Amino acid sequence: MIKRILLLAIAGIAVVVVGLILAPGPIAPAAWQPKPAPALTGVYAPNEALKPAQRLAAGIGNGPEGIAVDAAGQVYAGFIDGRVIRLAADAAAYVELANTGGRPLGLSIDATGNLVIADARKGLLQLTPDGRLETLVDSAGGVAFGFTNDVDRAAADGMLYFTDASSKFRFPDYLRDQAEHRPHGRLLRYDPQTHVTDVLLDGLYFANGVAVGPDDAYVLVNETAAYRVVRYWLKGEKAGQHEIFIDNLPGFPDNLSFNGRDRFWLALASPRDPQVDALAGWPTLRKLIARLPGRVQALLQSRVKNRSFVLGLDLDGKIVANLQYAGDDAYAPITSVEEQGPWLYFGSFSAAEIARLPLQNVVPGAPPPPPGAQDAPLRPEAGRQIK
Repeated sequence: MIKRILLLAIAGIAVVVVGLILAPGPIAPAAWQPKPAPALTGVYAPNEALKPAQRLAAGIGNGPEGIAVDAAGQVYAGFIDGRVIRLAADAAAYVELANTGGRPLGLSIDATGNLVIADARKGLLQLTPDGRLETLVDSAGGVAFGFTNDVDRAAADGMLYFTDASSKFRFPDYLRDQAEHRPHGRLLRYDPQTHVTDVLLDGLYFANGVAVGPDDAYVLVNETAAYRVVRYWLKGEKAGQHEIFIDNLPGFPDNLSFNGRDRFWLALASPRDPQVDALAGWPTLRKLIARLPGRVQALLQSRVKNRSFVLGLDLDGKIVANLQYAGDDAYAPITSVEEQGPWLYFGSFSAAEIARLPLQNVVPGAPPPPPGAQDAPLRPEAGRQIK
């Protein structure tokens, strides 16, 4: 009798499992095989370069995912609740510029003060100096943007290069897109003069950060789910072609930026997880996990490690800087990096502050911050908002 009950139970479980496999689910995973993750040694060796990072603007808002810094050292950031703010150069006061009603991610500012916002829910937006918020574009090629992610402006002609991370999964379902591992991402270009949007690249695996390179000759775009950065040529003999700029990164690349001279800064939101890589060749198992109840699924998903991780890349994609810190007090995860003047500024999709680090700490010969700047007030008083 017990044996019969056991067999019936096993058969019942088998029927449930088969049903889960055959039934339509939230994702349709593809099998893939990532390269073995590089060891955190050599150019990726752990260090504490980011330990001295200063926290700015505590208490203003959460999740300054993408940031922009103007020539005066004012920092622009967008928060989880949709607000976009400008922090004074001395970090002692701020002004709330707008609320997009969505989730502002990437930001780019021009010399006239126009702020372009890649809003995950709303598309590509522009905020003018007089406070007008307008939608520039929210679809291309007949496909609505599902997850507008980052934006950068070309220096010469003002063209806007931006990413739609996924045309299938909308914010905040980035984990589903990465678990499915199908190429739903695109790199796009918007012409502010003609208002025409071109699709430069499609078939990207979660298109994320974007940065226009020297002389506007090419643009880089991150493929977060493929652990790599791709270069798309805008000029020269290779115009219209693309290639891998750096591959098999030790973490999930998020936003990146160009310092205007000789270096790209690349934020790695978290180190790679061996369990996630191990599931790459098992799409059916990933499909089952995606169908589990939320709490159980959360236990099986890769958790963001408490490690801040930033790489500096030269114009050939070689590692020239490796900045890390894995302490309990780390400013993590870092999802954006901007070099401006004597500082490196950092943003995060979940932290309650912006952060910065003296550039001279990590770049030999860089100018030091102004005297006393590192001791300046970093936490605006409650209500210290510029009207």
